[in-house]
Amino acid sequence: MGSEHGHEGHSHGPSAADLAAGATDRRLWPMAVSVVIIGGFFVVELVSGLVFGSLALVADAGHMLTDVVALVMGLSALLLARHGKITDGRSFGWYRAEVFTAVVNAVLLIGVGVFVLVEAVRRIGTDPEVPGGPMIVVAVLGLLANLVVMGLLRVDAKGSIAVRGAYLEVLADAVGSVGVLVAGIVALTTGWGYADLIVAVLIALWVVPRALRLAGDALRILNQQAPSHVDLAALRTELEALPGVDDVHDLHVWSVTTGMDVVTVHLTSSGDHCRVLADARELLDAKGLEHATVQIEAVESPCADELTW
Repeated sequence: MGSEHGHEGHSHGPSAADLAAGATDRRLWPMAVSVVIIGGFFVVELVSGLVFGSLALVADAGHMLTDVVALVMGLSALLLARHGKITDGRSFGWYRAEVFTAVVNAVLLIGVGVFVLVEAVRRIGTDPEVPGGPMIVVAVLGLLANLVVMGLLRVDAKGSIAVRGAYLEVLADAVGSVGVLVAGIVALTTGWGYADLIVAVLIALWVVPRALRLAGDALRILNQQAPSHVDLAALRTELEALPGVDDVHDLHVWSVTTGMDVVTVHLTSSGDHCRVLADARELLDAKGLEHATVQIEAVESPCADELTW
């Protein structure tokens, strides 16, 4: 008997789009509210920096602008993922837009970090004048805005790489607000402007490694590597241990985006194909791999030969 297809030997789980649609809807409103909050405060901080002649505040406003860009891109990616049409040419729709957004966010974070480091080195040997009072007021307001947005995004930061990129941007800016607050207090009480440079360098050194980790996670998905939480060798062993399974080959696991893992596998069997298929589906479902394509092949079938890719 050759390779069995249809309901007997070839099974597809629920569509990947169906699996993520509900989560995407839930993530939209926190992102939209966050854009309004951060966008509004960006204007406040930029105007304050220009009015008070504070380069530190203008620089922090520039950092907050990257937050706005990250949030807008993340919101756009979620909207595309939810409402973008699925076609023959785009069978997974626009869910990969989240991953591309995360890469851009990481580049923005790294760019801001490098700029701060270069600017801090350039200012060594100067006598920076920092307006402590205005810095403290604006830093406190900025910190409050960032904390509110972090609270909105925190729940979904683990489930969406686009949300996580935006969350890291806002988290970095919250740390920056704390740094500006500290520098403002030091400048106000001691008149020592170099506190601003030291805090800026510490913020940059804190942000860059996290941006690199975000970029690594996004590139892992784009490279279609197995998700880090899936032990492919262990999964193969468990499939081989199922009753009636003689061989497991052409096993592939990859992510379309965060929370959307996909698996394909060929199982060679000399037993009850329907039973083997049901057991394999149950095993994959238990591991969170609901979107699976499982093909059962008879031992004597010429289709049982392992593919070369």
